[in-house]
Amino acid sequence: MAKDIMEDATRRMSKTLEAASKDYATIRTGRANPMLLDSIKVDYYGSLTPLNQLAGISVPEPRQLLIAPFDKSSLDNVLKALQSSDMGFNPSSDGSVIRINIPPLNQERRKELTKILHKKAESHKVAIRNIRRDVNEAIKAQQKSSEITEDDAKQMQNQIQKDTDKFIADLDKLTSKKEAELNEI
Repeated sequence: MAKDIMEDATRRMSKTLEAASKDYATIRTGRANPMLLDSIKVDYYGSLTPLNQLAGISVPEPRQLLIAPFDKSSLDNVLKALQSSDMGFNPSSDGSVIRINIPPLNQERRKELTKILHKKAESHKVAIRNIRRDVNEAIKAQQKSSEITEDDAKQMQNQIQKDTDKFIADLDKLTSKKEAELNEI
């Protein structure tokens, strides 16, 4: 039972780190990345459909995205969805594909995106700390009901703290890497 709690905590912390990585990929840098368009939904025959389910998205050049709709009749809807998004893109179409040139970030936008990055990082850190809190409460409950000894409880609490510190350090590395990407010109 006690071992299960620790394994579950490690698994949940790993998932939080994965979520942070996916979350960070949606923050626009000066480079083209297909994940930038993950939040775009297109009105396709009356229902909002994720863009990546309607079109192939590729990166032909470091600062360009190429969107090739699977159904050519949806091209105008995809174009409208891109233009109305808050991403600040200026897509152009040649009738069969859509090209998006990713402009370099200005200093003001870099600072704004860095603030957003740090807010997201803090929310992921809070999630990791909440997992630690949940585990500590479970350990105390097991100790109180005499399922584990006081020494075992102390040892498990020390281990969960080490795990928490490790995952937060990993998150900090991920955040620093993304911040460096944002600030490169």
